[in-house]
Amino acid sequence: MFASYLITDPHFYSQDPAVLCETLAVVFAHHTPTYACLRDKSASNYSALAKIFIPFVQSRGVKAVLHSNVDLALALGADGVHLPFPLAHRIAQAKEKGLYVMASTHTHEEALTVQKEGADAITFSPIFPTPDKGPAVGLEKLKEIIGILSLDVFALGGIVTDAQIRLCKQAGASGFASIRYFCNPR
Repeated sequence: MFASYLITDPHFYSQDPAVLCETLAVVFAHHTPTYACLRDKSASNYSALAKIFIPFVQSRGVKAVLHSNVDLALALGADGVHLPFPLAHRIAQAKEKGLYVMASTHTHEEALTVQKEGADAITFSPIFPTPDKGPAVGLEKLKEIIGILSLDVFALGGIVTDAQIRLCKQAGASGFASIRYFCNPR
């Protein structure tokens, strides 16, 4: 099964709980991702947002993932946690507690490290050009990383069209992750 992974961003989803729910309702009217991650690095009310996000997402049959915060994910009943590479040392703890662990990677070395630490899956990025993320690594690097890992690899970065999703699937990715793709009705 080719999985899809919605990642929120406050620019599109808001830090206001009511607006977050309204936006998610619109998105879920057009898309049913496999996973959804509440990603907001600046919200002072992240816990309040997570308390709304998790049941909203789970009630639609989607796995709820929190960004970076293992303890909050456990306390609120999230299905998993998405850990940026600098938090790779928390993978074992999250796995011991029964959380699904997605880890962000950008290089072969990072991907091999998080695999060794026991992550379930990685995002590898940016595959295509995306604002403020540096040069795209491209589909060939995606194929290379898939070829050396035994865990699921989600293509991330600049994925905004169905054609790009097909290219990632053809490259052998287990799925794709995106912020902007899910913001557009299909």
